Amino acid sequence: MDTGDVKQNAEPKPQQETKHPPEWRRDLNPDHLAGQNIGPESSADERGVATAYDLKRLHRALPGLEDDELKKIPILPTGTRLQQGATYIDLADAHPHEMMATGGMTTERGHYVVPKDEVPYPLWNRLIGEEKPARRMQGPAEGMR
Repeated sequence: MDTGDVKQNAEPKPQQETKHPPEWRRDLNPDHLAGQNIGPESSADERGVATAYDLKRLHRALPGLEDDELKKIPILPTGTRLQQGATYIDLADAHPHEMMATGGMTTERGHYVVPKDEVPYPLWNRLIGEEKPARRMQGPAEGMR
């Protein structure tokens, strides 16, 4: 019988193992698996995530972007736990800048958090104010000796 990509008898990942006696588990590890990047990934469409196109406030905040580009910018719902080590920007900031999430971070009301790994890189560069890739090293590497 062909099971495709599903592994039979797959070993649990280290994050899934229980390492403490049952009576102490909640005290020693209250948010088991919080911020861990395990499990199947789903696209923004599957999660029902809004895009910048769906939020009229972002239409005004991002006037240089066309509708098809706004549709490529997923906005995480309030209360979404961010992936540890992943990069995000908050479009509610006057000057959005990249930030790296820690395991306990979640999105808050009034913020428009965008995950970098779900946005095409030329569009991401425009969102953070870098229209073109950096071209610092045209000659020999500066500062290298």
